[in-house]
Amino acid sequence: MSAGPSAAAGSPAGALRHVLSHLVTPLLMCIGMGLAYLGAFHAPQPHDLRVDVVGSGPSAQVLAQTLQDKGDGALSVRTVADRATAAEHLRTQDSYGAYIPGRAPELLVASASSDTSATAVEKVFTQVAAGQGAPLKVTDTAPTADGDPTGQGIFFLLVAVSIGSYASVAVIGGAGAVLRLRVRAALALGASLVVSAIGAVFAGPLFGLVDHGLAGLWAMAWLYSAGILLIGVGLHTFLKRWTTLGVMVLFVMLNFTSSGGIFRPELQPGFFGALHSFWNGAGFVEGVRGHVYFGGHALGGNLLVLALWFVAGVALTGLAGLAEARRRRAAALAAIPPAAAAAAAASAASAGPVRPSGEEEEEEMEEAVGV
Repeated sequence: MSAGPSAAAGSPAGALRHVLSHLVTPLLMCIGMGLAYLGAFHAPQPHDLRVDVVGSGPSAQVLAQTLQDKGDGALSVRTVADRATAAEHLRTQDSYGAYIPGRAPELLVASASSDTSATAVEKVFTQVAAGQGAPLKVTDTAPTADGDPTGQGIFFLLVAVSIGSYASVAVIGGAGAVLRLRVRAALALGASLVVSAIGAVFAGPLFGLVDHGLAGLWAMAWLYSAGILLIGVGLHTFLKRWTTLGVMVLFVMLNFTSSGGIFRPELQPGFFGALHSFWNGAGFVEGVRGHVYFGGHALGGNLLVLALWFVAGVALTGLAGLAEARRRRAAALAAIPPAAAAAAAASAASAGPVRPSGEEEEEEMEEAVGV
């Protein structure tokens, strides 16, 4: 008796081919993570980093122009009339440092906006003050909470919420592949509630990353997580075992690197700075910063970004539902005699999903475990 397909697949050569085909995904993840993280973080350099020089006389103008020229594109320097205007620019994140020259020079920063940007500005103006023979006083107009001294806790909260969200996508898509799409969508929304609640516990009572505004943080975490889960559930209908790679590209490789949680766009290559203006991770990080530290400044725009990603998830889930309905109708029509095809077409839309084959089940579970 000749060997059938199952026997061929069970042979050592077939098993090796099977393993090698599945190694493609982690290798692509390795390449993608290296390109994204090293491209975004390996050599942070300021470009067009906005700073103010306080003063209206000739000396202030000369200092500003000198810094602009010597910076060679690293700084964008302007003069402002007084300290109050400079402080307002920091509050609205229109600048990242304000230098007040004089016998006792002072630098205003807002570390809650970005600790790394504040550090870069402080380095520049420490040298300026030293050239004038005076020590520099640094005043932080928007310090972070005691539980987040570096200001990067919100970024690591983003990482935790993101991993909980896209890992749930793999589980719902793999273990829940036989469920109706509306059930999977409901599971996604339920998982987002749990993930966002866990994030709120981390941010508030457990680590003290924020000292007020916890309810608003939770709401943004839910909107962010729900968008990821709905997009992932919708993508799974089309990508199957490649869904994990797809959501990692969207919500890890491009997301973490453009969020501004470690380096703001002014310290990164232009590609990641462009993504920062509309990617969902940046919407979450900047939304939480604005809500907690800057009196809600620019909060509406960041909420809009998160809401649009949520709407994209709803739309993609709807498209997945249409695609699955077409597949059910096609499967029902192919499985019955032609005479009964018309009746089957009418009833197929209400039928449940077809259970995956053994090979498909294996790939679905590998995807879930692979996270």
